Amino acid sequence: MSKLIISGSPHVHGDESVSKIMYTVVLALVPAMLVSVYFFGFDAIRVLTISVAACVFFEWAIQKYLIKGPLTIGDGSAVVAGVLLAFNVPANLPWWILVIGALVTIGVGKMSFGGLGRNPFNPALVGRVFMLISFPVQMTSWPIPKPLFAERLTDAITGPTALGILKEGIGAGKTIDQIMADPHMPAYIDRLVGNMNGSLGEMSAIALILGGIFMIIRKVIDWQLPVAIIATVYVFAGIFHLIDPQHYIDPAFHLFTGGLMLGAIYMATDMVSSPMSMKGKIIYGVGIGLLTIIIRLWGAYPEGISFAILIMNAFTPLINMTLKPRRFGKATS
Repeated sequence: MSKLIISGSPHVHGDESVSKIMYTVVLALVPAMLVSVYFFGFDAIRVLTISVAACVFFEWAIQKYLIKGPLTIGDGSAVVAGVLLAFNVPANLPWWILVIGALVTIGVGKMSFGGLGRNPFNPALVGRVFMLISFPVQMTSWPIPKPLFAERLTDAITGPTALGILKEGIGAGKTIDQIMADPHMPAYIDRLVGNMNGSLGEMSAIALILGGIFMIIRKVIDWQLPVAIIATVYVFAGIFHLIDPQHYIDPAFHLFTGGLMLGAIYMATDMVSSPMSMKGKIIYGVGIGLLTIIIRLWGAYPEGISFAILIMNAFTPLINMTLKPRRFGKATS
């Protein structure tokens, strides 16, 4: 006689684990890391090393001496937070600011809510926005890239980003043609490969997209969410460009400058702070895309993806509650 065994979920198990997923994300970020090292050399290595080491240390210290719970630094989530935090800052950022940012990332953005799986906001973005508000001069001092084995073409040490040039030009009443003629504006190919001023994670759209494709193939992220963000930015920016092409730049410019690709592919897709259902992910992505363009076109900051993601993080519980999937076995009305 067979016995009926009743047990709690989960009933289906897979070979995925937190550490496997996290280190897959790190592996996906390797192409972008190599590009940042190529353009910024030792400074990129310095920022990445300090950020990762500080995030891992603070998670260990908080769990050991404050929470006094099991140590989880081996799951790779602190490493991912450290890499993403480093990708959101300039290569010349002083080490002590980076350490403070790591403390806020782990201590406030993650551990204060109970650790991995409980944080409502993306921890790296919490740290990045804190540093941007607290240290605006250092966080907006962008070093001019110097490719390895190549001579620097200018004696300047820092310069504006492409989005900064656009924002300043529009504010001065210049047309798009005049702004694009600025000698500091990077060429189209430079924007693709990353030869332009910006944070480590803004350096190469191609490298970031390659890493995103790798994560999609490995089923770490769903393609619908980053595509929803990118498509919304393109369509919304394209509408205004068609209305007034001399005041609003073409939508492709928005895709390959700033942190859009980094945010859409690696930060908005955070499993904890993004919606669970596919409909929810699409709504969430459209909201991020709209807010990003609104901030870029009419806000005080040239960039907007970080603020857009954090704002939509706050709506994730509401989206999940509204689009809650039907329970298994529940009859439809």
